[in-house]
Amino acid sequence: MSTKKETVLDLGKFIDKNVRVKLSGGREVTGVLKGYDQLLNLVMDETVELLRDPEDPLRITDQTRVLGLTVCRGTAVMVVSPTDGTDEIANPFLQQEEV
Repeated sequence: MSTKKETVLDLGKFIDKNVRVKLSGGREVTGVLKGYDQLLNLVMDETVELLRDPEDPLRITDQTRVLGLTVCRGTAVMVVSPTDGTDEIANPFLQQEEV
């Protein structure tokens, strides 16, 4: 029985690349992944937080806040995804507003 902890994710391929991280509580940040450990603690540089709409906390606005060099605690990390090759599309399930 091995006591060495291993992470399920292989984040090594994202080192020095832009990633988007969703954190528990709804915060989202983007930045350059500089390092990580087996507990999913992330070190990110040039980090920018995507601010949420105060009236609708589920909606991300165009406003951002520059954070710089950050450490994201592994227990708060929900999703890590590369920003290269991803595009935002319109939600097909939203009902169109009638004019």
